[in-house]
Amino acid sequence: MPSNALSRRSFGSLMLGSLAACAAPIEEESDGNLTVPGVEHLDDYGPVFDAGYTLPPVPIEYTQGVNRRMTGVYIGEQEPGTIDVDPYAKFLYWIPNEGVEFTIRYPVGVGRAGLAFQGNGIIRLKRQWPGWTPTQNMIRREPEVYEPFRQGIPGGLRSPLGSRALYLFRNGRDTFYRIHGTNDLNSIGNSGSAGCIRMFNQDIIDLYDRVPLDTPVHVRSEEESLRVDPEYFGRGVELPPVILDPDEVYGEEALARDRPPDFDAVDPNATPEELLQAVAGEG
Repeated sequence: MPSNALSRRSFGSLMLGSLAACAAPIEEESDGNLTVPGVEHLDDYGPVFDAGYTLPPVPIEYTQGVNRRMTGVYIGEQEPGTIDVDPYAKFLYWIPNEGVEFTIRYPVGVGRAGLAFQGNGIIRLKRQWPGWTPTQNMIRREPEVYEPFRQGIPGGLRSPLGSRALYLFRNGRDTFYRIHGTNDLNSIGNSGSAGCIRMFNQDIIDLYDRVPLDTPVHVRSEEESLRVDPEYFGRGVELPPVILDPDEVYGEEALARDRPPDFDAVDPNATPEELLQAVAGEG
């Protein structure tokens, strides 16, 4: 089904049913693609072919209720052309220049860094399949989580920034605050000990294609969130930190499964018209 257009104050007035996701395992193919055969999902969260990878669908259990992309009337305090992030309600709003009636709300997961930043910034960099390196502050604060990854992780299926990242600057300087994708589906709609603002890979791809460079970003304070959206303030639960085994990132099997993104790759399931567009540089 497409994103739902809502005209009431609350995007959440329309709820999904209690459909259960199929319990099919994620399969890793020899070429590094990920597939989830037979998984029930919303149309907005189906498989995506991107940069030579096939991203699996988001099982419907993760997009229940308000935890999915919706379109409706914006109730907030920012101008059109702005990304408005509510880290306490776990939502991100894209307010297009066409008007607030067409605002898109995405569910997000929020890490500690996501709660540390408040106020205004601007998107100065956009990256597809970005690599990631923990900052020195992250390593000092939680060495058990970040020290093993001091050397960084290149862009690809192993990167914790997922398929896309938007880099927030303030006063001409990088804030190290990111809006990015994730494979940790359970984190969306919840809080964690690490990370900034996480989105389903399908959602960050959608947002990335909509927002231009120099897009203003506003991150609500706790007081603002309570004032603007008390209905969803405090949504989600606090998740324990994920301690990842370095072998899952740097081990021989992990390296064999991953490969650099191929931005010229063409979807093998594309229609003839899509293939012609790709060859012509229009896809």
